[in-house]
Amino acid sequence: MTVTEYAIIAGVIFMAACLQASSGFGMGMLAAPVIALIDPALLPASLILLALLVTVMVTVTERQSLDLRGTGWALLGRVPGSLLGTWLVAASSREGLAWVVVAVVLTGLVLAGRGWAPRPRRANLVAAGAASGIMGTATSIGGPPMALVWQGHDGPRLRGTMSAFFMVGSAISLAMLWAAGTVTGHMLVLALWMAPAVVAGYLASRRIKRYLSAVRLKALAFGASALGSVLLVMQLVLGSA
Repeated sequence: MTVTEYAIIAGVIFMAACLQASSGFGMGMLAAPVIALIDPALLPASLILLALLVTVMVTVTERQSLDLRGTGWALLGRVPGSLLGTWLVAASSREGLAWVVVAVVLTGLVLAGRGWAPRPRRANLVAAGAASGIMGTATSIGGPPMALVWQGHDGPRLRGTMSAFFMVGSAISLAMLWAAGTVTGHMLVLALWMAPAVVAGYLASRRIKRYLSAVRLKALAFGASALGSVLLVMQLVLGSA
């Protein structure tokens, strides 16, 4: 990659980490389409590793507000979902995974736009955890299912609970991807270089979240995700023309 491409990814990672730390989700939705546009081979492990870093920091900060019971039920579904997601990574082409990224993001946008809000009951949490495991492991975008089922929580509880879930879930996904041999040195190097951008994004969120409402944060996440998906579709269509 060129210096310009590294700079673009660093800027996107900074904004994505800030968004994740401010709202509890959105890092994959914002960053994955842009990274896939530059180099699909970097996904999903590099972004999952960076998400693990920011979720650890947020979980520690919001540890007093965690919904441990709900997190436990969601993680029960995450394990089989992660297994299926690992198979998708091993079986799919780079272009195929890029299309999966687009489908995941757009599905999340449509459901959120229609106002679908399932109650955080036991069965819904397990199902959302499984869906998040499939999507998060295969594409690094595991936020939409959990955001839908936990959207009724207030700010600190939403951030803390989702971060705790993604912290453990990301570790599970990385372990499975590593065992499947799909984590490359290129992905690890990128994650190492982008770690400062994640820390900077987290620090920026501590100020930004005081001024941005939940509605504005959600609109920012969805708008950026939609733009990234459109750019990725254009690249895929032009590349196959």
